[in-house]
Amino acid sequence: MIFMVTVFNYVDRATLSIAAPSMRHDLGFDALTMGIAFSAFGWAYTAMQIPGGLILDRFGARVVLGLSLIVWSVLTFLQGYVHLFTSAFVALFALRFLMGIAESPAFPCNSRLTVMWFPSAERGLATSIFQSAQYFALAVFTPVMTFTVSRWGWHYVFFSTGVLGVLIGLWWLKAVREPQRDHRVNAAELEYIAAGGGLPKMGDGPRPFSWRQVRSIAANRMMIGIYIGQFCLTSITWFFLTWFPTYLIEAKGMSILKVGLVAAIPAIAGCLGGLIGGLWSDWMLKRGFSLTAARKTPIISGLVLSSTIVVANYVQSTSVVILVMSIAFFAKGVGNLGWCIVGDVSPKNAMGISGGIFNLCGNLASIATPLAIGWMIKSTGSFEVALVYVATLALVGAFSYLVIVGKLRRLDSEGPPAAGDSTATVRLNPRHGA
Repeated sequence: MIFMVTVFNYVDRATLSIAAPSMRHDLGFDALTMGIAFSAFGWAYTAMQIPGGLILDRFGARVVLGLSLIVWSVLTFLQGYVHLFTSAFVALFALRFLMGIAESPAFPCNSRLTVMWFPSAERGLATSIFQSAQYFALAVFTPVMTFTVSRWGWHYVFFSTGVLGVLIGLWWLKAVREPQRDHRVNAAELEYIAAGGGLPKMGDGPRPFSWRQVRSIAANRMMIGIYIGQFCLTSITWFFLTWFPTYLIEAKGMSILKVGLVAAIPAIAGCLGGLIGGLWSDWMLKRGFSLTAARKTPIISGLVLSSTIVVANYVQSTSVVILVMSIAFFAKGVGNLGWCIVGDVSPKNAMGISGGIFNLCGNLASIATPLAIGWMIKSTGSFEVALVYVATLALVGAFSYLVIVGKLRRLDSEGPPAAGDSTATVRLNPRHGA
């Protein structure tokens, strides 16, 4: 169910990139204006990460994610009507901005539920499954959405995905429970999860909170390195989510229908890479490698290999370009274990807020990448500098995990201080993976 919800999380994000070439023609948007529209989601999504984490810690993952899916799907549906407004750009920006608010708790919810349901040695694969949803969404739905645009027009991309998202949101609320409240779970399974480092009894009740706790988490060197790495990795994602279809049309001269088929190939590679990264990490843990080695090895390897995206600047063959993009997206999938690490190291009583800070930092890329690439295209008239930008960030992310992050350990929060108490801290638990 997490996988399915995350698929539609990314389908709804990608609708605008698929509709963008036709919308630019119909509505008269230039590249920079389109880049600003792409970034609207990111401004709200990023700004709402800490508030979204607080909402998650208070009301629980099941209710928050289910309602969020329904709301963001309705907002997606309404984007099909932006041409009816006096200013189509203002309407589009506003709806994408509100959509970013609605989606903000999604990945912290995913992480929280995964920590509740899976022991550490199974969490890498579990995380990679829901993380692979972003690639699956692009692989399966890009051809569907491009066909929809070519057959009925860009409006119907928003209509169809919006309706499906609402239906899945209702299904989620009916089907999903946390471990202690699921009648299919017995005491032995709860004990198995807990013994392996999962938190099945964490529950979804209100959690104590203080801004001192937020500062302590955010200022920790290990977490800072993780945040930098996630920003870099997410920048690769947002190139594919926003400008990749336009790159294939404008830089490589493909038709919209051909883009629908070709753009799915790197996404399939990314999905495969994500599963391999999770299996690789869990395999290392089960064979006695430290948590640090098991999580960081796939991430660093994936980020370094992702930098090969720059090779696309030096080849002309469309087939080779797609091969290069597929390798880069495959490698990005291998390294996409950031949410698994958040589950491994976050304080037990601040899982939502810790995930919110992490996602805030990572999704600054959802603002920076569309704008930066839009500016580069407008300034240079080509995508070459944009690909250098993406490749450089991949190497910066690998450096951050290699040098800044250090050993992975769970942060142990003592919670907010009592009145007059100034001694509460966030400290490291020496039992890695505990």
